[in-house]
Amino acid sequence: MSSADIADIYDEMAERYDRWDWANRLFSGPLRKRAFGDARGRVLDVACGTGTNFRYLPPTVQLVGVDVSAEMVEAARAELDALRRGGTVYRMDAAELAFPDDSFDTVVSALSTCTFPDPVAALDEMARVCRPDGRVLLLEHGRSDVELVGRFQDWRADAHYEQHGCRWTQDPLAHFEGTDLTVVDSEAFFLGMVTLVEARPVG
Repeated sequence: MSSADIADIYDEMAERYDRWDWANRLFSGPLRKRAFGDARGRVLDVACGTGTNFRYLPPTVQLVGVDVSAEMVEAARAELDALRRGGTVYRMDAAELAFPDDSFDTVVSALSTCTFPDPVAALDEMARVCRPDGRVLLLEHGRSDVELVGRFQDWRADAHYEQHGCRWTQDPLAHFEGTDLTVVDSEAFFLGMVTLVEARPVG
């Protein structure tokens, strides 16, 4: 799918995502806090969706969110208002971030590489806008390392992609090969289906 296709899918799902955000937080909130709780400085949240990550970022950060879906952007702006915290959210393609080089101290993203048409391009953009001494922090998901679970994911993979634009059998760490990021730490959870990644710009 193209970025426009993904935007259309998430425009249609934005209201549902916003309505069920409490369930998302119940499941993923502790991992989001673990992944993003020590972000610092000027922070970019790539593919921010409805703004689920915002509450898990320290209140001292300067927050900027981007998403390819216009409806998700509106929901994320509403989340900023509800949380009564400063920040800005823009509609933007992760593979073409409209920010200068070295603009952010921390770049975060959750459950996003599965939907990017070109994950490598998006990761390279995260590296480009991250300061050389900054960090890129990701919470990602992929194929379980428990074979029975993995086979079920394989069986449903095409239908899941058609419905959600999500490649849920991906290997998140494989996307980093050949990018301008180097993985310095990773940790797997939930039968290997969820991975926390800390990466830094190369060189």
